[in-house]
Amino acid sequence: MITARVWRERRQRYLNEAARCKGCGRIHFPPRQVCDACRGSDFEAVRLAETGKVLSWSIIRVPPPAFAQEAPYAVAVLEMDDGARMMAQVADVAPEEMRTGMRVRLEFRKIRQYGRTGIIAYGHKAVPVA
Repeated sequence: MITARVWRERRQRYLNEAARCKGCGRIHFPPRQVCDACRGSDFEAVRLAETGKVLSWSIIRVPPPAFAQEAPYAVAVLEMDDGARMMAQVADVAPEEMRTGMRVRLEFRKIRQYGRTGIIAYGHKAVPVA
């Protein structure tokens, strides 16, 4: 795990913070320097909506070694209720139960464990809304 990267991404990874363009109101996740809607460069920090829906998804059956114990698992492009889009692993759902349009909410969970030191990385996963 690269410490500088974790430090730089901590607000998005741990607080689910996005950027709202002050010019047009579009929300970007992860935050960026230039708005792709109006080309503005003035942003304010906002917290993403905690619920949304699945736009597209894929089942990972042959994962990288760090995620081998989780296979098969779903990864989805989500559209949050505030309009922001993001990609996340979908947990607590069998591959055959995945559906486009499925309602999900974000939960803060363990993502992976690094090497022999056992450093744990946390982040958000999507789970189905009952």
